[in-house]
This record gives sequence, structure tokens and C-alpha cells, in this order.
Amino acid sequence: MMNFMLLAIVVLGTIALVASAILFVVSKRFAVEEDPRLAKVAEVLPGANCGGCGFPGCSGMADALVRAADNGSLEGLNCPVGGSKVMSQVADLLGMSVAQTEPMVAVVRCNGSCENRPRTAVYDGLSSCAAMNACSAGETACGYGCLGCGDCVEACRFGAIALNEETGLPEVDEEKCTACGACVKACPRHIIELRKKGPKGRRVYVSCVNKDKGAVARKACQTACIGCSKCVKECKFEAITVADNLSYIDWSKCRLCKKCVAACPTGAIVAKNFPAPKPVEPKAEEVAKPVEPKAEEVAKPAEPKAEETAPKPIEPKKEATEAAPKTIEPKDEAKEVTA
Repeated sequence: MMNFMLLAIVVLGTIALVASAILFVVSKRFAVEEDPRLAKVAEVLPGANCGGCGFPGCSGMADALVRAADNGSLEGLNCPVGGSKVMSQVADLLGMSVAQTEPMVAVVRCNGSCENRPRTAVYDGLSSCAAMNACSAGETACGYGCLGCGDCVEACRFGAIALNEETGLPEVDEEKCTACGACVKACPRHIIELRKKGPKGRRVYVSCVNKDKGAVARKACQTACIGCSKCVKECKFEAITVADNLSYIDWSKCRLCKKCVAACPTGAIVAKNFPAPKPVEPKAEEVAKPVEPKAEEVAKPAEPKAEETAPKPIEPKKEATEAAPKTIEPKDEAKEVTA
């Protein structure tokens, strides 16, 4: 019995030694050397693994950056979470130069609040924008607007989006938004868009994605774009175009003049983070002052003229003076009667 046990131990030990020797030789023969720059670049990246860069996590982004550096250019690669600061550190680490990119922010292009877009139906199902969009047009007559279930809120890993209970629409916190694009991918109706943040956070955009004709869109929502093209005629920089009954503002051409905002008859164009207009005050010259009469124009009591003071005596007319009463002489017949 002991012989069999010893034999088994010897056989198993021999197999283990041979297998380990083979594995050691294979590991040395087919070893893959990792570029030491990958670990350094991965340390610089924020580690959010949001996928906003277009790669599967920060490790995929680090590998793409190292390969791009070997090819001689980092053009087209950008970390939306880290921004230009992180990209500058990566470029210095790889001995490359990177172009400065303008900060972006997520924009919700829907102004169909509960007040502007009345409810026409009740949805009783899975509380998800994707599920609601797949089975119906939502609870309103607009088949393009926000569904309000909060898929974008769940997709954001930075807590930059929250649903407003009064309006039922998602609102983006610009300070927390990293422009990773997760909310853009989560929205089934594509009403969220990444746009240039703009100087001092100021930007102008069309807060509507409804492509129905004007009358139909306006019936569904009071602030819908009706495709009237008044904004196109007002813009002198050719930044606005109209397609499929919907206007769109190209942020790369927009000069933030806000003339299109005033021209829009429905209020579909929104100007964000602009200072409130100051009340127009009348100029000092135009302020109404009580008119003081001049010394010469001071009202004086009217003095009667010499001609008007003495009343003239009323002279009787010539006809009245000459018209004296005449005595009536009796006729001859009357005299004969008395005789």
C-alpha cells in the first residue's frame, strides 16, 4: 500500500516539475513587453472610465495615446473629464504637443415643461426613457421632446444632471459637467447635445428638436420651433440653418449677438448665462421739467382799452324818429250820420 502511495507522489511531483519547466520556458519565449509609458500615462488620466473619449476606459485611452505618440501626433484624442490640463500633462510625458481644446458642456435642447407642454396621456410601465420611447410617444403630444424618466441622470457618474420637479426636465450643472457624453448616449430621443461652453459660459441655442410642421409643433408645445426662418433672416453670420421644419445654430459661427433670440416668435431660442438687460433710463436732457414762464411772458391782468371803457349812447334810427302817429280823420259818411 505504501509503495503505491510513494509511486503516486513521485509521478505527480515529476509531472509538476516538467510542467513548471515548460511554463517557464514558454513565458520567457513568448513574453510580451509592456511599454513603461502606459503605466505613467494611466496614472495621469483621471481614472473615471466613462468612455467619453471613445475608448473602453482609461487604460484603452492610455494605449491609444502611446500609439499616437509613436505615430507622431495626438490629434483627435481628448480626455473630456481631465480637459486641457490633463492632456497637457500627457503631452509633456510623451514629448508631444497638444492643441488647446475649448471646454464643452452638455445642453438639454427641450423647453417642454409641464406648463408649455400639457399631458395628453398617462404612461403605466417601466420607468425608463428607453422603454417609454420604444412603446409609445410619451405622455404628451410631442413625439420628439424629453420623456422625463431620468435615464440621463442615471448615466451621469459625476452627479451633473438632476430632474427639476416643477418643470419635469433635466438640468445640467455646468460646474460638475465634464462633457463625457454619457448622457448624450443615454437619451433615446437625442435631445442632449455637447456644445461649446462659450466665453463666461454664455451660449445661444435652439431649445427644441421637434421636426413637425409649425402648426402641429405649436399645438403640442407652446415654445416649439415652427421653422418660420425669422432667425435665419436676422442672423448676419450665417450661423443658423433650417432643415426639416427645425432651426439649428452652429456654435462655431455664432457671435452671441442675441438678435435671433428677439426675433423668435415662440421663444424656442435660448440665451444662457447672459446678464439681465438693464432698465432703460431717460437721459438727463429728456427728463421732463416744469416749464417756468419767462419774465416777459408772466400773465398780467388785461387792461381795458380806452375805446371799450365808455359805452356809446344808442342813437335812435331815423325811421323810428320820423314814424310819428298820424291822426285819423273821420270820413264824410260819419259826419252825415251825426247831422
